[in-house]
Amino acid sequence: MDRREFTASLVAGGCAGMCVDLTLFPLDTIKTRLQSQQGFYKAGGFRGIYAGVPSAAIGSFPNAAAFFVTYENTKSLLGVAVPPHMAPVTHMLAASLGEIVACLIRVPTEVVKQRTQACPSTNTYQVLMATLRQEGVKGLYRGYGSTVLREIPFSLVQFPLWEYLKSLWSWRQGHTLYSWQAAVCGAFAGGIAAFVTTPLDVAKTRIMLAKAGTSTANGNIPLVLCEVWRSQGVTGLFAGSIPRITSISLGGFIFLGAYEKVRRTLLS
Repeated sequence: MDRREFTASLVAGGCAGMCVDLTLFPLDTIKTRLQSQQGFYKAGGFRGIYAGVPSAAIGSFPNAAAFFVTYENTKSLLGVAVPPHMAPVTHMLAASLGEIVACLIRVPTEVVKQRTQACPSTNTYQVLMATLRQEGVKGLYRGYGSTVLREIPFSLVQFPLWEYLKSLWSWRQGHTLYSWQAAVCGAFAGGIAAFVTTPLDVAKTRIMLAKAGTSTANGNIPLVLCEVWRSQGVTGLFAGSIPRITSISLGGFIFLGAYEKVRRTLLS
């Protein structure tokens, strides 16, 4: 990847991330409160629906930019060494590495954002200071492992499916897709990936919101999922699935569509 492509991926990814995070923030708040251990209404219900938005606004650009720079770089490097029929493997590896890098930025902003969403009587700054005072910087990375373990399966489904749908549609119509067509492919791929990975998202939310020192806060995903299963069954494992699928389908449309549009504009 040359410098021009690097800059295009950086700017396009950052712009796309901000568009999605800020546009769909209310749906994300509803999903977080549905998944919280205290329950939807005790976590705030429909009140303070934009609680935690400063954290999302600060983290969205660098988070998405880091993902797409890593994704495009890895695709470029592997594309030379891997034969064309192995393209899905290239996309899976590129997306997985992208998520690992992006989560270094995403997790601290997610921790602060979700704790503010689940306790709307506080604000972003108060939650940040309380987390640092009680748990130190380590507290901001609570749930890093569970987030990565959620994002990698998500990306393993979403990005190869997105790339496949784009190539299939492009082949059928005989020319490169328009940005809106890439966005439609992104919405479809994102919705499927969102449904499949909802239990992992529930575990991640519970771990981030748990009180320090509790068994849930230790980040043992199988243990958290077993607790949810015992107390709430399948319904609990898929709590928040409707707003999550809606948010990520719309997000996939905006995120991947905006990314394609901005990147093509910068490279044209």
